[in-house]
Parts: sequence; C-alpha cells; structure tokens
Amino acid sequence: MRFEIKHRPSYSLLEVELEQGEVIRAEAGAMTYMSPTIEVSTVMREASFFQSLGLKLLGGQSFFVNEYLARSGRGVVGLVSAPLGDIAHLDVRPGLGYIVQKSAYVASSPSVDLDIKWQGFTKGIFGQGLFMLRATGSGDLFINTFGALEKKTLAPGEELVVDNFHLAAFTDTCSYQVSKFGGLKSTLLGGEGLVVKVKGPGEVYIQTKNPAEFAQWLWSLLEPYAGSRAR
Repeated sequence: MRFEIKHRPSYSLLEVELEQGEVIRAEAGAMTYMSPTIEVSTVMREASFFQSLGLKLLGGQSFFVNEYLARSGRGVVGLVSAPLGDIAHLDVRPGLGYIVQKSAYVASSPSVDLDIKWQGFTKGIFGQGLFMLRATGSGDLFINTFGALEKKTLAPGEELVVDNFHLAAFTDTCSYQVSKFGGLKSTLLGGEGLVVKVKGPGEVYIQTKNPAEFAQWLWSLLEPYAGSRAR
C-alpha cells in the first residue's frame, strides 16, 4: 500500500493506492473519490450490530468503519475528515500503540486493531463527550487534526498538561491523568474545563484549534439570526 498526503497543512487529503487484494479501513463518510476497481463494505469494530445499538441506547459509543478492497485490480481511494486541518501518518508496531481521539481517526491498515472495549472509548473518560480509541498491532494509522499539528516528545518522567479538546493522540508508552482545570471559578470562566496530564516517555500530538471553542464562536454569529427567525 502506498499513500500520499496532499494539500497540507490546512486542507489535507489522504490518497491511498491499493494493489489488487489490498484493503484499507477508514472512518465512515471519509471517502471523497475512488477507482471503480474498489469494493466497499461497512463493518462494526469488535461488536455486533445489536451490541452497538445497545451501547448507543445506554449513552455509550459505537464505531463503524468502511473497508475498501481493491477487488478487480489496482485502484486509489481519496479520504478526508470533516475538520479543516492536517493529516498525520503514525506507525503502529508491537510495543508502540496510540491513544487517539475518536473524531481524529481517518484510516488504518486492517492489521491495526481499534479497541472499542477500552474504557476511554465506552465511557468517555476524557470528559465532555470526548472519546478515545486505542490503536495497537502493526501497520499504518492516519489521524486528522483540527488546525495544525504540534508534536511534543516527552522524556521519561517529563510531563505536559494539555486541554482535552486540543489532545489529538499520544503513544501508549505514556501515562495520563484527567483532571479539572484549576478551581471551580477557572473551570466555569476559563473555558478549558478538563485537562489531561500526560507523562513520558512518549510522543504527544496536539491540534492547534479547539472544536468546542469553534462551535461556540460559530453559534455566536448564528444565534442572532436564529433568534430573529424564531420570532
């Protein structure tokens, strides 16, 4: 499998070239174009449809991906994610996996295992509806960041405090702790809410834009028009 990340850094697109018989898995809805030689199927990660339905009814999360198989010959697939920003390639290998924001996931090799039974996915332990995937195994992993991508390499014992909505991914060699940002006053007025303290050794990938803040800013522009229409 060969790939190219085009139009970086703001409007990135991942183009994957598959030889006959090769497969790549991608977030449902990420496909922008593909060759007619590609066959698509939708699968649920590690759970049946009824299990995933039960998780949704209980307020948990399910995770569907599309599989793109080069069935009748070589072909290409173009993949993007909704946020405006960069796409990064992460190399997953035995002993080096990643904890990835669910909304940042774009695509991966079929040999990369996406664990949806992990508590960071099922319970959203990072708070405020932010769910994380654990990616292990061996192969290629592609993530999308909202804004630019900042990579920090932490030495053993070195710590970094990151706003949870800016945290795109980190290696599973790191340990982490989720906590409130300051006291109640700073939590209510400061806007951050929760932060993640990540401790090395390992790598941390940070997105420079906050999707929650962007949504609030966008609503501040739209609310006057919405209110006038409601009247």
